Amino acid sequence: MLRFASRVKYLRTIVTELTYLPLLMRELGRADVVHVFSASYSSFLLAPLPAMAIARALGRPVVLNYRSGQAPDHLTRSAVARAAIAAADVNVVPSGFLAEVFAGFGIDAAVIPNIVDTKRFAFRLRDQLTPRLLSTRSFEPLYNVACTLRAFRIVQQRVPDAALTLIGGGSQQRALEQLAVELDVKHVTFAGRVAPGRIADYYAAHDIYVQSPDIDNMPSSILEAYASGLPVVSTRAGGVPAILEDGTHGLLAELDDHEAIAAHVLTLLDDAPLARSVACAGRAAVESCTWPAVRQQWLHLYHSALASRVTHAAPATSHDAV
Repeated sequence: MLRFASRVKYLRTIVTELTYLPLLMRELGRADVVHVFSASYSSFLLAPLPAMAIARALGRPVVLNYRSGQAPDHLTRSAVARAAIAAADVNVVPSGFLAEVFAGFGIDAAVIPNIVDTKRFAFRLRDQLTPRLLSTRSFEPLYNVACTLRAFRIVQQRVPDAALTLIGGGSQQRALEQLAVELDVKHVTFAGRVAPGRIADYYAAHDIYVQSPDIDNMPSSILEAYASGLPVVSTRAGGVPAILEDGTHGLLAELDDHEAIAAHVLTLLDDAPLARSVACAGRAAVESCTWPAVRQQWLHLYHSALASRVTHAAPATSHDAV
């Protein structure tokens, strides 16, 4: 019956919530601090909000780690989200961009960056770039992968042997595959969703990272590209300029400007010193986004959240779960 329910859209949601809520009651009762990861819109209502409500009912402090680049619209639209986020003991966001968004709604937030494993994503400096492009964004409207495809057509007109690998999946996959046919681009590979353990191999096998989102926050994909030595070309979406200074860590284009994206890719292919410079700057920047660099920040926040609620919180039954 559960297998059947998982195939029915709304029934699947009901069954998931009925399973999720008792699990929250059991597990959060064991925690000292509840760290809640959050996206936006319906996802916020279905997963973070129940976790926050149950944690509060159990007297546990909540550290809310909000991660969505859609925050400006989400917080504007949802009074429930604004109230719930403001009620968290500590709010954490991965970028200054989101901290500014929160501040606009009168909500304080600490900034702790996303992390990248620099051992798994090993740095390799390319002396001369080859036209092997990589994109790892989901095939959803906000990431505008169609812009990347249109840019690639221009690149390939100049460099016929250029290749583009698109990793991901989503609601626009068929439309993007059709667009590739209509654009008559060659050497485009739709690699599908790739297991996390294999993604570093794709960065290692390519030379330029390209993305063209319309909405974004602090994409881990850029950090992975930095760590792997790939020069990055991106649009100026959301928090991207906070981690990618144009001309220093990579090259930036305006939203939905496929011609500028293509021009930047061609510039990197033509200008080896620039490509090496931005690759090295990206690798240096990513040092602040490693686990050793951020670990103490998280521990400090956990202790602060616990201290702020310790006189009101019920005693935890175990110190094994945080």
